Parts: sequence; C-alpha cells; structure tokens
Amino acid sequence: MAVPKKKISRSKRGARRSTDALNAPSYVEDKDSGELRRSHHVDLKTGMYRGRQVLTPKEDA
Repeated sequence: MAVPKKKISRSKRGARRSTDALNAPSYVEDKDSGELRRSHHVDLKTGMYRGRQVLTPKEDA
C-alpha cells in the first residue's frame, strides 16, 4: 500500500489546489457592433470572426 513519506504542509497543499478555482468567463467589447462577446469566439448576432463573415447572421423570429 502506498504511504506518503512526509506530511504535506498546508502551504504546499494550498499551492497545489490554487489552480483548481473556476474563473468567470471574460467578455470583450466588439469593435464593430459594440456588443459584449467572448474573446476568440464568433459573434452570433453578426456572424463575424476576426473581420470575416463566417456564419450567416441569425434573424429574429
């Protein structure tokens, strides 16, 4: 059976767990429309990504 050789201190344990926290998603303001969108994601309203038309824009029903 595997048994740890030494006790892990609170600071070492905390340093290891510090990367486990969840971060809130970050949003950027779109240059063209001024709307908030996720960075490195397609703008679903306009269908633009990095200055190119990638998708056809959604139309409101």
